[in-house]
Amino acid sequence: MSLLDLIIIGAGPAGMTAAIYAKRKGLSLVLISDSVGGQIIRTGDVENYPGYEKIAGPQLVAVIKKQMEGLKIETTLSRVSKIEPEDDTFNVMTVEGRSFTARAIIIATGSHWRELNVPGEEEFKNKGVSYCTTCDGPLFSGMAVAVVGGGNSAAEAVTDLLNYCPKIYLIVRSTLKADEMAVERIEASGKVAIFTGYNVEKITGKDFVESIDIVSGASEHKTLSVGGIFIEIGQVPNVSFVKGVVKLNQRGEIETDDYCKTSVTGIFACGDVTDVPQKQIIVAAGEGAKAAMSAFSYIKNQT
Repeated sequence: MSLLDLIIIGAGPAGMTAAIYAKRKGLSLVLISDSVGGQIIRTGDVENYPGYEKIAGPQLVAVIKKQMEGLKIETTLSRVSKIEPEDDTFNVMTVEGRSFTARAIIIATGSHWRELNVPGEEEFKNKGVSYCTTCDGPLFSGMAVAVVGGGNSAAEAVTDLLNYCPKIYLIVRSTLKADEMAVERIEASGKVAIFTGYNVEKITGKDFVESIDIVSGASEHKTLSVGGIFIEIGQVPNVSFVKGVVKLNQRGEIETDDYCKTSVTGIFACGDVTDVPQKQIIVAAGEGAKAAMSAFSYIKNQT
């Protein structure tokens, strides 16, 4: 295959937006991803994306995908296994053994929510099991819910839910590590019951979540009646193929600057796979636009 200007790896909101911007800039490119849509494809209703009061995740993906098709963006459905820098270009290999070469790369492989891996979690995803209060919190208005986690993300989730839910159970496996001010706000609300030293055993219900079973280190079992459970135990960046190539932070995220540049000249990154704060669809899309414009400037200065 001839030398491309750009290879974009990942087709979530960041990668798709980067592809649209890069194509409109006239760059030759290929978008490589094992699927199109990223985490949005598994999201129920999205109610915080500008232009749509409410839109189902798969429907939003379809809208963006149609725009990419209109621009004739080449998409290769595969998983990248390796990136090899070579002089001023980069070789990208897929798991099937295909090889692509480009002047620049944008990594937009996103992350996946760290899961509990308990019975009922998979069955009730988008049916009461959620990983994002910003996305789904309003859907649980008036319900009792549970939040699992002990860090700042869990505390922020509880704070979000205080606006909607009359009762919140915070399930903390070991100790509550959230900032003191956040903990004080939670305790002062009068709405939150904190179960420290408990793990979730299973999630149960019929069509939707109805209860969760928790157990303490001392084998004390409890059943909590809830309409939903928010799992806030972190995210895992999809970076296995770039370890040792670009610099990662302690959380395993790709370190980037304000222009989406990584530690390697010519490699850019955007979206949830990076250290950018606030893992939201609109943030990822904005970072994808930035990465494409930065890559365009880099490529034009090289040719």
